[in-house]
Amino acid sequence: MKQSEYGLPDKYSYPMLVKVCSSELRLKEGEIVHGSAIRCGVSDDVYVGSSLISFYALVAGYANFGDLENAKRAFESMPERNLPSWNALISGLGKAGDLSGARKMFDEMVERNVVSFTVMIDGYAKAGDMASARALFDEAPEKDVVAWSALISGYSRNEQPNEALLLTCMRSVGTWRKAVKLFEDMPSYDLIPCCSLIQGLSIHGRGVEAVELFNRMLDEGLIPDTVAFTVILTACSRGGLIEDGWHFFDTMKNKYSVVPSPDHYACMVDLLSRAGQLKAAYDLLRSMPLKPHACAWGALLGACKLHGHVELREEVSNRLLELEPEKAGSYVLLSNIYASANQWLDVSIVRGEMKERGIRKIPGCSYIFTEA
Repeated sequence: MKQSEYGLPDKYSYPMLVKVCSSELRLKEGEIVHGSAIRCGVSDDVYVGSSLISFYALVAGYANFGDLENAKRAFESMPERNLPSWNALISGLGKAGDLSGARKMFDEMVERNVVSFTVMIDGYAKAGDMASARALFDEAPEKDVVAWSALISGYSRNEQPNEALLLTCMRSVGTWRKAVKLFEDMPSYDLIPCCSLIQGLSIHGRGVEAVELFNRMLDEGLIPDTVAFTVILTACSRGGLIEDGWHFFDTMKNKYSVVPSPDHYACMVDLLSRAGQLKAAYDLLRSMPLKPHACAWGALLGACKLHGHVELREEVSNRLLELEPEKAGSYVLLSNIYASANQWLDVSIVRGEMKERGIRKIPGCSYIFTEA
């Protein structure tokens, strides 16, 4: 590297240079930058942390592209090793399929954080060894949302939906800011854990954070698939984020060439219905190239009841009954809409049709506690 009119690169320049080289597949240039840092005496400046960051970026770059021997050499030559450098190399070993080597390094760590456990759990899960993943998860002194997501995703990926569902129900949510920060500290992003965390944020009313994480995921170069778009559109629907929802719906088609499925349309209909934009929701359903499924019509019908949209409700209810002629819930919802409008004759007609078809409403029940 040559001296410019502004002088030699300093301890603040090298970390950025090495990171750029690793992210753009320029490993040789990264080695040159690394050597320059050594010659300038910056690589030994552990107290300010620049050498650690430089080495960590270099190790992450080697690990991400499979050059583990160079990654190990860079790691071993570090004057002082920090947690990100350990986690980066463990992640690289796991991605290369060397889980025994990754576990050996994990066991040698003097200090571990949640990222250390999560990297190993994710490695075991991707290798199909869910027993080891669960055992390590249970050993973790601290379990954040990213660790939960890694284990749940592993069960789902390995066709163990019952375990995934159970863990989803058990999962306790801590501080979301801390969870996202820990996620950012991961050596590299992966689509499935990203979607799991986005879904968790969505479920717990953190729609804005879910959108931010999805955008960060795109910035990292991950390519969203049809499931990822279903997750983010659901988050937009739950959070009432209409502009974001339309943006992702358009991006899905125009930028990533993902053909919207009935589920994607249903998410958008639910989003528009919750916002009271019933005409827009109805027009979107009618514009679908595929036949909408009952969930989409049901969301719109429920919104018709909520917002008192008399003109749409009969058309929507008829479409829903065509799709689900034997489902009691559709008839009950239509009956309740008529009842709320004091259209008792229509209520009787709907109930008569239910009786004729042999469809029964599941009765509700209540508990009344009295003193003995």
